[in-house]
Parts: sequence; structure tokens; C-alpha cells
Amino acid sequence: MQANAAHGVVCDPHYQVPRARSALPLDAGRVIDVQSMETPRFKLYHYPGTRSARVKWMLHEVLDDDFEVEIVPVYEGKQYEPEYLEKNPNHCVPTLEVIMPDGRVVHMLESGAMVTFLADAFPEKGLAPPPHPFSLERAEYLQMLYFGASWMDMMLWQIRVHEHLLRDDEKDPRTIRRYRDKLVNEVEPQLRKRLERHPFICGDAFTAADCVIGHNVAWARGYGLCQDEVFRGYLSRVSKRPAFVKAFADARSFQPKPPDDTELLERFTG
Repeated sequence: MQANAAHGVVCDPHYQVPRARSALPLDAGRVIDVQSMETPRFKLYHYPGTRSARVKWMLHEVLDDDFEVEIVPVYEGKQYEPEYLEKNPNHCVPTLEVIMPDGRVVHMLESGAMVTFLADAFPEKGLAPPPHPFSLERAEYLQMLYFGASWMDMMLWQIRVHEHLLRDDEKDPRTIRRYRDKLVNEVEPQLRKRLERHPFICGDAFTAADCVIGHNVAWARGYGLCQDEVFRGYLSRVSKRPAFVKAFADARSFQPKPPDDTELLERFTG
């Protein structure tokens, strides 16, 4: 065992994600063997190249192609239409619709929660340490997944908002400079230290945390960040996964900046 000083968690660098027992707790005192139950249906509301791509990647990892995708043309304002707002009042993508066999439906709105949920819902895929009490491997995995989905994501979003999405009179170059500096001086060194020791963000095995961090590194590189060879090598490894290839097959259609004549800039709230 060795200490990870950067994060204050002790983890085994040779840890391999175990295959968990195929049981999924559905409610208190009731456990059903997932191999004998009907799988829920999933529908992803998606726009290429955005945060929904990390969820699409995860869906391909656990379900191959057995899920539905609906493109939400965000630059046409479809996310503001009443029907979509009923599903996602945050008027954004992704939205993950989970339809249970008994007809119950839930709409998930947070991409980090979706990735976590899918990894735990399909334990036989081995994409997450199982949620046993006081598992340090699980703590380390969750730490990196949410580091990517919150702290790092927030900085990338502020850069994108102020460089491409706000009206010119609302853009703030100080915000851009602040978060570019924080990414270079605070986030990149933490990720670099990990990726210099191991091929994936939590060690020698690919996990669902790589769906979030891998997407963020690709996002950062699009803004001229994470340019070191260690990040290029990391993306080369994760991009060889068939699920990654499928998830980002539509990424070329992504446009970072909305059309100049769009009315969305008057409605966009950040």
C-alpha cells in the first residue's frame, strides 16, 4: 500500500476492479438478482461534444447500443420548449430517462450522477469498485469521478461560457484568465501525477471515473489546456475503447460558438 499525498487517501497502486456479485438493491430489505430481472430502458437526451457525450460513452460501456438517443438541437433553443423543460428544468443536456419495467420513470439531470448510477447498476461490467463500507478504493474512485464532474468541470465551463456563449458585453476576461490559470497550476499537476504512475485515473484499471476525466481532458485540450504528452497518451488509451469511438462519432458536428444571429444569447443564464 502507498499513500497518495495529493488526495490524502491510501490506495493500492496495483488494485484491479473486482467483479462484483450480480445483485442490485432496489429498496430496503429487498434484493433482486440482476441477471433474472428485466433491465430498465434508457433514453439519453444528447447534444454532440457536450457533457452528454460522457454519459453516452458510459451507456455504450454498459449497454453497447441498447439504448435510445434523442438529439436536442440546443442552438435552436429546443431545450427551452415546455415539453423538454418538464424533463429538465435546467434547460440543458444531458437528461437521462430511466424507464423501469413497471412503467416508473425518472429523469436524471447530473452527468456525474448518471455515470455513477450506470456503473453501479451494471456491476458485472467491472467499471467501479463495489460500494462496500469503508472501501478506500471506492473512496478514491468517487473522489476522482466527482473531482472531474464538479471542480474541473466548473473551471472548463467558466472558460467556455466567457469565451463562447455569453454576449460580448457580459464576457469577463478576468474570469477566463483566473480559471485558465487554476487549471494549469492546480488541476493539471494533480492529474499529471496520477497519469505518470498509472495508465488510468484511478490506477491500472479503466473505471467509470475515466469517462468523466477523459471527457474533461478532451474538452480542455480543445481550449489549449492539458497539452502535455502525458495527457495525449491518456486520451490515446481511452479513445481506443469501442464505447469511446461510438460516443464521440458525432463530435465533429459540435460547434463551440452559437450562430451570431441566434436569439439564445438573450435567454442564456449561464
